[in-house]
Amino acid sequence: QVQLVESGGGLVQAGDSLRLSCIASGRAFSMYAMGWFRQAPGKEREFVAAISRSSDSTYYADSVKGRFTISKDNAKNTVYLQMTSLKPEDTAVYYCATRITPLSRVYRASGDYNSWGQGTQVTVSS
Repeated sequence: QVQLVESGGGLVQAGDSLRLSCIASGRAFSMYAMGWFRQAPGKEREFVAAISRSSDSTYYADSVKGRFTISKDNAKNTVYLQMTSLKPEDTAVYYCATRITPLSRVYRASGDYNSWGQGTQVTVSS
């Protein structure tokens, strides 16, 4: 089981930027496809962004497209979520997730992932 630890959350104002990080255990990070999800109070967990194991493919939810950027640093076993132009509706607990795969593709469903972090809170005030 891969261990994931997120960091970088916090309280910001609308329009601000924030970068989330997620560091993964293990020696095969280049084989990990990664994803970011979020869950707001009273709502279901939703997909935010995904990146293929080789970083050649990314995919974003429509609600964050053009504002968020996912990236992966295999040398640091870390995936990032750069968030800009934050809105109050971006307020949620953000989770990173991973699955080991031989395929260079993105995964958008939560059920596609088998390891999850504990989450980091992002709060955007208006």
